[in-house]
Amino acid sequence: MRKLCLLALAVLALGPGLPLFHAPLLHALDKHPPGVFHARRVALAGELKGGVAILFAAEEPVLDFMPYRQDSDFYYLTGWNEPGAALLIEGDASQAATTQAYKEILFLPARNLRMEAYTGVKMDAATAGVEDASGVDHVEPMTELPAELSRMISANRSLFVNLWTQPDSASATALLSFTATTLGSGDAPHGHDVTTLTMPLRQIKDEGEIQLIKQASKASILAQRVMMQWWVKPGMTERAIAGAMTAMWMENGCERPSYAPIVGSGPNSTILHYSNNDRTMQDGDLLLVDAACEYSMYAADITRTVPVNGHFTARQREIYNVVLGAQQAAIDAFVAGKSTINDRDRRDPNSLDTVAYNYINTHGKDLHGQTLGKYWLHGLGHMMGIDVHDPGSYPVVLKPGMVFTIEPGVYIPEEKIGVRIECDFLVTADGKLVDLDASLWHTPDEIEAAMQAGKGPSK
Repeated sequence: MRKLCLLALAVLALGPGLPLFHAPLLHALDKHPPGVFHARRVALAGELKGGVAILFAAEEPVLDFMPYRQDSDFYYLTGWNEPGAALLIEGDASQAATTQAYKEILFLPARNLRMEAYTGVKMDAATAGVEDASGVDHVEPMTELPAELSRMISANRSLFVNLWTQPDSASATALLSFTATTLGSGDAPHGHDVTTLTMPLRQIKDEGEIQLIKQASKASILAQRVMMQWWVKPGMTERAIAGAMTAMWMENGCERPSYAPIVGSGPNSTILHYSNNDRTMQDGDLLLVDAACEYSMYAADITRTVPVNGHFTARQREIYNVVLGAQQAAIDAFVAGKSTINDRDRRDPNSLDTVAYNYINTHGKDLHGQTLGKYWLHGLGHMMGIDVHDPGSYPVVLKPGMVFTIEPGVYIPEEKIGVRIECDFLVTADGKLVDLDASLWHTPDEIEAAMQAGKGPSK
């Protein structure tokens, strides 16, 4: 597989209009400077109104085939990529009756030397240089977290009702219950949902985040190109396509897919989140490939729909052009600070969903002469960043610094035709809309030309 992917890279590099995305050496995550993470923590503290936020890192997965991925909010605030940690942030309340200053502490679990033989060496609070490595002001053993929280609440009882934690976190629930016991209270402190505070912070991407998203997009585009030119043909399995694309992402410095690859041919193209990827592609099928990767924890999200034999039928091309037209209509209608995304009501004139839906519903018919609007089953797009579906309170008003997808689709099971076209968009500082995937073939003519120019490997 490695030799084949490298050969594909070489062939693509020789093709006209196909810039090569050079594969870097294997490396750890590209990260922002420590000051960037510190500024994010300070920004969160400013929203606490003198309260305390406690966030927990993701735990080490139990199953061997589940690789570790840090909790997204925890990574956004710390850049720390080891399991089992906790972060405490106390907001400044210099004007309150009980004054307090900003405080941040990273709590690290005790090392398990036996497990480290299996999972690799970890750091703890006693590790030399750990504060410099973490970039957090103070690093303490995890055993100090309940004691620290109890001391803080004992000194300022108003914190009892101004604690912010992650929802559905077993660690947070256990900590609050134990704190109630240590304070002699019958009820555990009420934990507010800290994600309601991190969500607006994460929606506006800084320049470093944008560069990481662009790197994820570059690798995802390359894999989509190789998919079209080398792998898609009658007799190939959907799973082989997913595997080839995954190999390409990892060779280009990406750590994982952004989500389970969706590779649906024929009738499977009409299943929105199809994931079995176990069908053998047939001559005359459409193939919907919704597949992209993460680069240093930041995601891309790209979908292209292609003809398995390299040629769209007249009907497939007709439906494809309806979807393509809907996407372009949404792009043309975009106004920064006014347009919204993922408005399921589809009646608000400022909603890009409304624009795209109206286009689909007024262009083309099904086999019974009915309009196509009922065959679009999902929202037009979503926010994107550390998570492929970054948090957002929808419908989101689209502002400079936001990254989101535009992905209309039409899915007609009785015709075995499913078409989705998805690109990632950045709103620039001057309010312009930039397609991060613009270099990837988009129109039916471009896709057919690329597929016919490519020569796939022999079986």
